[in-house]
Amino acid sequence: MKPSATEPAATVWKKIALFYVLTLLFSNVFNALVLHAGKMGAGDLLYVTGAMWSPALAAFATKAFFGESVRDLPWSFGPARYAWLAYLIPVAYALPVYLVVWFGGLGGFADATFVQRIAAQFGWTGFPAGLTLALFVLLTATVGLVGKTSRSLGEEIGWRGFLVPELAKVVGFPGVAIISGLMWAAYHFPVLLFADYNAGTPAWYGLTCFTLMVVADSFILAWLTLRSRSLWPAAILHGSHNLFIQSIFTPLTRETGPTKYIIDEFGFGLVITVTIAAVFAWRSFGRTR
Repeated sequence: MKPSATEPAATVWKKIALFYVLTLLFSNVFNALVLHAGKMGAGDLLYVTGAMWSPALAAFATKAFFGESVRDLPWSFGPARYAWLAYLIPVAYALPVYLVVWFGGLGGFADATFVQRIAAQFGWTGFPAGLTLALFVLLTATVGLVGKTSRSLGEEIGWRGFLVPELAKVVGFPGVAIISGLMWAAYHFPVLLFADYNAGTPAWYGLTCFTLMVVADSFILAWLTLRSRSLWPAAILHGSHNLFIQSIFTPLTRETGPTKYIIDEFGFGLVITVTIAAVFAWRSFGRTR
């Protein structure tokens, strides 16, 4: 894509640079609090929320600095099919990884201890194990989406609502996805390297898998944003991704040795499946533009 006739490419790059500097400045305040606490557990949810809303604050500040209105961001919801796609795509690329792990001897499925813990947390003591697991998945996959998406929205206002449309003015679709993906990945590095935002793999391994997966996911997110002309599908996909991987599939998985090197955002399984989905998004964008 070419720069706007009324907006020089140099100006666009200045906006992108300011946005990213502010994002890192704001988010690292909260990252420092997480690092001081030493973990990213439930007690640090406010810190995590602050970090995740830092890209939105940076986008708002950048718009104000350049005399633009935040109303220019793609706030409209867009066609409903993109929202449904956004919810289902993470299931499509994550579930196969976990099925291979569960049924291929690379990890175990939820055991009696997990079922008992869930039953105690939800007040389902005495329920059959199958019903407990079914209710856990159903409630988490529906009601749980609200909290996950509310936090993801803060990131997506910045990454996809602001950054992707700006990049689309000066580079083509692959550049939009790769640049935004690398910026998005690097924003996570402090807590990935120095806190407990990882699955217990060596730092170099988790960092590599996470970065490759995030860049691949950025192809899908950029495709959804540019096709729907809305930031909401990206927020839903981001929320759905975090929901199914962090709150459903990984908790349902027992570690048996190689498991952590395959599952979650820090294993090679999602690198493979998300990359396949990214190729489909790239090819689809090329066919429909």
